[in-house]
Amino acid sequence: MAQGAAGGGRAFGRRSVLHGAAAASAALALPAIGGAAPAQARTGRPSADWGVQVGDVTTGSGLVWVRSDRPARMIVETAATESFRDARTWHGPVIGADTDFTGLTSLRGLPPGEQIHYRVTLVDPHDPRRTGEPVTGTFRTAPVKRGEGVRFHWSGDLAGQGWGINPDRGGYRIYEEMRRRNPDFFLCSGDNIYADGPITASVKLPDGRVWRNITTEEKSKVAETLAEFRGAFRYNLLDDNLRRFNAQVPTITQWDDHEVHNNWYPGQILDDDRYTVKDADVLSARSLRAFSEYFPIRTLRPDEQGRVYRVVRHGPLLDVFVLDMRTYRNANSDGRQTEDAQGILGAEQLRWLKRELSRSRAVWKVIASDMPLGLVVPDGKTRFEAVAQGDPGQPLGRELQLAELLRHIKHRRITGTVWVTTDVHYTSAQHYDPSRAAFKDFEPFWEFVSGPLNAGGFQALKLDGTFGPEQRFLKAPDRANTSPAETPQYFGEIDIDGGSGELTVRLRQDSGEVLFSQTLQPGRVGQ
Repeated sequence: MAQGAAGGGRAFGRRSVLHGAAAASAALALPAIGGAAPAQARTGRPSADWGVQVGDVTTGSGLVWVRSDRPARMIVETAATESFRDARTWHGPVIGADTDFTGLTSLRGLPPGEQIHYRVTLVDPHDPRRTGEPVTGTFRTAPVKRGEGVRFHWSGDLAGQGWGINPDRGGYRIYEEMRRRNPDFFLCSGDNIYADGPITASVKLPDGRVWRNITTEEKSKVAETLAEFRGAFRYNLLDDNLRRFNAQVPTITQWDDHEVHNNWYPGQILDDDRYTVKDADVLSARSLRAFSEYFPIRTLRPDEQGRVYRVVRHGPLLDVFVLDMRTYRNANSDGRQTEDAQGILGAEQLRWLKRELSRSRAVWKVIASDMPLGLVVPDGKTRFEAVAQGDPGQPLGRELQLAELLRHIKHRRITGTVWVTTDVHYTSAQHYDPSRAAFKDFEPFWEFVSGPLNAGGFQALKLDGTFGPEQRFLKAPDRANTSPAETPQYFGEIDIDGGSGELTVRLRQDSGEVLFSQTLQPGRVGQ
């Protein structure tokens, strides 16, 4: 363990062009507060006031997202410079009400390891002379040479516990701090929205201060209809910081419970008086549709069946394994089953993960888990929400799946696995070692926790000893649901050095201050 100073800022020659892209995004007009689906009979030209974003970027591809204020054809241009000289044109779809006026265009055949400038123009589908103002963004494709390093950030939990966009504090300020640090991409570990958490106009803080929120009609109640889920995803895009961030930093996005309802699982019937729709399967299907419309995810398109779990390959140094611990899990229980093939991943996703980890040739395999492994996350008094259930003995319940995976990693000699997660609304670092564990058949590994982005802070949870975790760092509030005005928000940063291959994890708070740092060596099965 090495606690200490932050790593130096990245030297890059694209600072001026990134500033230009950010300024262009910042100049977007703020969409009308409470604006729902746009009217189709508006006059004038199409507008993309909700900004642009790019997702799942690889060495030669990326997926561009935009939202229009009316039906429009999506046209994307890409170029090596912000002048857009010798631009390449990509003809995207006609976007309309069936996708809440959002659209995706897939970019392929891009040069690796290069800065890509792009601009999106919306065109009236009936009159190509009527075009909207172009909206610009930029991103860097993944390198094909090992000598080029990689930096990314991760966090999660946005607009949780009623803490929304506060104009008095400048909105979601953490995004501006992350944008300033210029990562190659951002991994959102879930809880992108709080569909079960209405946003009120104001909340009184314990010290007498008042927290003010921007509010919308859709966020005034829990999300049940497709329109309400869409409005919950759209709410966050009212924030200037987030739209600037999206225009500069590509994303890798996963989901978790609050995209639907706290601690939900397939087949659940909700016991929540706020809901008229009680079936979690109905609600999750509506949320997943809206989720697929509002994030650029290559395995999940609005017009076809798909899945959230996937591998995003970011050059020879890094593969990111994005898990879905929500869609395929069994019911939350006491977790004492002696057999559990379904577990938290489902049998098919576990087979996929074992296969893809075995195939990976990347130096580092970052496993993006939407829930922690050894932290005991309760669901009521007798049930458990994550993997651990508080019994420090041999694996039981969902722990059986994790044991199978860790055994596979050891016996296949899979090197460079690191786990990152969010979910619990504080930041910590756990080292797992068989010498401290009840289950011995695995190699040591690290799990890093960071979050929330803009939500309530919560007290630290207990550790389960089954896999021998030791908490090397912890920062958490001493009471439940502290506001972002009372306690810091957190994000994690991973830097992979192109020369040595070393991976350094830094746990940061929203000011950018480094709270904990750990450097790991490449080429090892265990750390």
